[in-house]
Amino acid sequence: MKRSNSTLKAILDVILHDNPSTQDEIAEKLGLTRRYVTKLLQPLVKRGVVRRAYILDLKKFDEFSEMFDEEKTSREYAGAYLIKDMLKNMVEHVCKQFDMSFESFVNYNDEMANKALEMDYISNNMHEKVRSSVDTVISINPYSEFSKTMVFSEVAYDLERIADHTCHIANFVLNGCYEVDPEMLEVLNSMYLTSRKMVKYSMQGFLNEELDLKEKVMDYEEKIHELQKKALNNIAIQMAEDDVMDKDRSTYYLTLSRVVKAFERIGDISVEIIDTAGEFYRNIPRTTTPERFRRRSSE
Repeated sequence: MKRSNSTLKAILDVILHDNPSTQDEIAEKLGLTRRYVTKLLQPLVKRGVVRRAYILDLKKFDEFSEMFDEEKTSREYAGAYLIKDMLKNMVEHVCKQFDMSFESFVNYNDEMANKALEMDYISNNMHEKVRSSVDTVISINPYSEFSKTMVFSEVAYDLERIADHTCHIANFVLNGCYEVDPEMLEVLNSMYLTSRKMVKYSMQGFLNEELDLKEKVMDYEEKIHELQKKALNNIAIQMAEDDVMDKDRSTYYLTLSRVVKAFERIGDISVEIIDTAGEFYRNIPRTTTPERFRRRSSE
């Protein structure tokens, strides 16, 4: 039963995103037989959840969402259901890209760095898929509760931005920079672990309506800000003590500073995501001032 449910979810995803005109198209897209597609869709076609050819009625889909054993949040409705699943997949992929990027940095490995950059193309495509699906949902009835679905496109864009920032980490290796000394690497490892947790908890808060995780995210935000100061101070000291400041050394310090900045920006974006969750579920207005500027004004 669980396998057929996951296959049905994949079929509905194709209908929502690709607008197929026949069951043959759906079967070919997913590598299934037309007969199996017909079998899974038949109950939904009879109830009007799926209409020929082939449109998903998101309002009627609510009646069937229980079959997927997913716990609904307070703002859950059919327009959000399938797109949230895309976001879950996207954050898993972006986190793997983040891990691969930093692993290539630690091991100074060109092959791993290239793999991390290749993963960024998939991150971009996943964002585009969410954006396109959101547009489809809103076009059904832009004045209904579906209009709230726009926020999913914003979060997908935030995840794409996080993926882009991890590219700076992988590019450090590919730019032929010097390996980082152990003391600096220890600080950067702490920045990686901290920002990685921020991504995890902010998305967990958004996807599961766990808004109490904001306190944890903000604690980590303060920590990463402190680590950033320490890292930049280390770079300044190394530059002052460096006897040779040729083009290669200048490139090294510039690229290393970008790596430090990448961790900080990933943290900032994570704060934006958890703020978005507060607005989405509880109508708590998001501040228009970016987190990094809020910090400076409070110091």
